Amino acid sequence: MDQKTILVIEDDEIISQTIEHCLRRENFRVIQANAGVEGLQLTRRHFPNLVILDIVMPGMDGLTVCRQMRQDPLIADTPVLMLTSKSKDEDKVQGFLAGADDYLSKPFNVDEFILRVRAILRRTDFVRNSYGHGNSSYQSMNENKIDFIEIKGFRLDTHTFELITHQKGKIRLTPIQYDLLFHLMRHKGEIFSPSRLLDEVWNYPLDSGSPDLVRVHIKNLRERIESDPKEPSFIETVPGFGYTIRDEKAK
Repeated sequence: MDQKTILVIEDDEIISQTIEHCLRRENFRVIQANAGVEGLQLTRRHFPNLVILDIVMPGMDGLTVCRQMRQDPLIADTPVLMLTSKSKDEDKVQGFLAGADDYLSKPFNVDEFILRVRAILRRTDFVRNSYGHGNSSYQSMNENKIDFIEIKGFRLDTHTFELITHQKGKIRLTPIQYDLLFHLMRHKGEIFSPSRLLDEVWNYPLDSGSPDLVRVHIKNLRERIESDPKEPSFIETVPGFGYTIRDEKAK
């Protein structure tokens, strides 16, 4: 298996060295940046498998770095784990809205940190293309070799990772959006709680990870695919239980 490359964008030298030591001990290749602009440049140059990103930094903060990554087609799919001292619920929501795949507060438990890193890498597990100067493509998780899933006029292509709808045409999904939507569509009619989605989609053990991560990704996915995200008709919320995509025949 190829050695994974992780970019750490952290302005505190002691914390950066601690993170580097933890990652190298797990046989990851580590690149470091101590400022947001430098981190963006290194991401575009090296195309890391994962970015560990602080929020509070001089100059360009981590939220801005993450937003700019998501707007750049070359690095938009790069997974981001925000590792920051900002630990309030509203801080986590802002991080997820900026495009973070996960969020961990400082001070952090080393074992949990490595668990989160490995979970993100297992889930995304993308491979480099031979074109596009290192642009990435998704690696299909579809063990049953299904070509597509179609429900209520939403057609998910498991080869191109695109969702095709009558209203919005083709929508290229991010890796986590694809995994989340594939899981819900593959199990149509089944209701998933946030904690269960964290377990089955994010690969986190029970009682780890934030339900806010699921809520914000559902919100972002609805904004991309629903005709009216405020009144979703495809990804439904079942109050008190979770989320579901119903069969066409279900009422």
